[in-house]
Amino acid sequence: MSAVLHPDAQADALVRVRGLDRAFEQGVERVFALRRIDLDVRRGDFVSIMGPSGSGKSTLLNVLALHDAGWTGAYSLDGHDVRGLGRKERQRLQRDTIGFVFQSFNLLADLTVAENLEMPLSYRDVPRSRREAMVAETLDRFGMVAKRGLYPSQLSGGQQQLVAVARAVIARPPLVLADEPTGNLHSDQAREVMELFSRLNREGTTIVQVTHSEENAACGQRRIRLRDGWIAE
Repeated sequence: MSAVLHPDAQADALVRVRGLDRAFEQGVERVFALRRIDLDVRRGDFVSIMGPSGSGKSTLLNVLALHDAGWTGAYSLDGHDVRGLGRKERQRLQRDTIGFVFQSFNLLADLTVAENLEMPLSYRDVPRSRREAMVAETLDRFGMVAKRGLYPSQLSGGQQQLVAVARAVIARPPLVLADEPTGNLHSDQAREVMELFSRLNREGTTIVQVTHSEENAACGQRRIRLRDGWIAE
């Protein structure tokens, strides 16, 4: 089975996957988590990957995020053939192209909000004065100026996830990948995060999220449903 591709996807695909398989060894057996995945995501898309537990959603997201290199098939990201890249080139592409939002926030507990936001900029060799300006701008943009000196343990779950989203987008990557971004939040906090995603998408950020929530999926433009590793529709 293959996905029905977005109309005119060839013209402006940020993500293009063809015939992607991902298998894992379990004893003497090979178990496929993904089978023959074809997928295009255009610049400016907001796509939700859905399906039951074990359907391959997070596996696919990890492949797209360049966290997992054990797949076969073809994957082009921002015009780069991922399979043809060396390790350092792949890391550079990941750093410059992708912001990742985890379900469990993954903030550094011993760093303040401002320091957590500055961390990804330090990996990009952004000068310190510019980092400080970008952190200040992001704190203002996300309404978190008053929380710049707080530590993650002093924030609510929803506030921690807002910081995690801000950290993912502070360097303005063209693509944000989110793995169950509201999975640990109550409904009001979840709604706030999804409203933020919708705003980022309107501003031009391409978003691919894994979610079980039809309400969250309704914030996007397309749903990709997986079942037993196959695209079901």
